Amino acid sequence: MEILLDWLKAHDSRIIFFVVVLAVAFVGAKAVSRGLKKLLHHSGIPNASIFINLSLVAIWTIAVAMVLQPVFGINPTTIVTALGVGGVAISLGLKDTIANVISGFGLMIGHVIHPGDQVSIQGVTGTVEDITWRQTVVRERNGNQLIIPNSVLNTSALERLTREGEACVKVAFTVKSGTDLKTAAKQIVAVLKSATADITDRRNPPQINFTGFSADGVQGEALLFATPGIDQARVRDCAVRTLAKEDFIV
Repeated sequence: MEILLDWLKAHDSRIIFFVVVLAVAFVGAKAVSRGLKKLLHHSGIPNASIFINLSLVAIWTIAVAMVLQPVFGINPTTIVTALGVGGVAISLGLKDTIANVISGFGLMIGHVIHPGDQVSIQGVTGTVEDITWRQTVVRERNGNQLIIPNSVLNTSALERLTREGEACVKVAFTVKSGTDLKTAAKQIVAVLKSATADITDRRNPPQINFTGFSADGVQGEALLFATPGIDQARVRDCAVRTLAKEDFIV
C-alpha cells in the first residue's frame, strides 16, 4: 500500500494531466457529436454517421498524441516515423477500408444518396438508413437490413426511386381472347381494390395496363402500391390469388 502511495505521489502530475486530457476529450467528443447532428439536420449536408465518426476519431487521436510524451514518455514523432516506414504495408492491408471511406465521402459529397432515400441496388429495393465510414445500410420492406460496402455501392448501378415507385407492385396476367378489355379492366380494378384494401395505399388505386398479345389472349399488368411497412410479396400474393378466381383471366 505504501509503495502504491509513493508511486502516486511521484507521478501525481502525470496522472492529473492524463485524467484532465481524457475528460476534456470525452466532453469535447460529446459536444462535437451533438453539434454535428444538429448542424447536419439543419443544413443541406446529408445526415450520415460517417462525418461524426471521423470527427470523433480525430478528437481522440489528438488526445492520445497529447498524453504520449508527458505521461508515458513516448515521443509522438517516433510513432509517426514508424507509421511512415510501415505506411505502405498498412495501406495495402487496409486498402478495402480506405476505399470504403473514400467512396463513402464521394457518395455523400456528390449527393448521390441520402439517408431516407428509396433506392434499388442489384435487384434489392429499400430505404437508405445510414452511411457509415465503411458501409451503407439499406432496410427492405420486410425488415431485413442490407449491408453494402461503400466501394461496391460506388461502382454498382443504383436507381433512386420515388415513394410511389418503391411501393409499386407489378402483377402480370392474361385476359382470354374476345373479352371486352374496358369491362375487364374495371372488374380487375374493383376486385383488387377490395381484396388489397388493408395492404395498399388508398390514395393510389390499382392501375391496369395492357401490354401485348399471346396465343392465350391479351397480356396485361396490374400496378398496386403497397402501404409503408407492408412487404411487396404479400401484396403480390394477394393480387394473384384474387385474379385467379376471375373467369376471364387465363
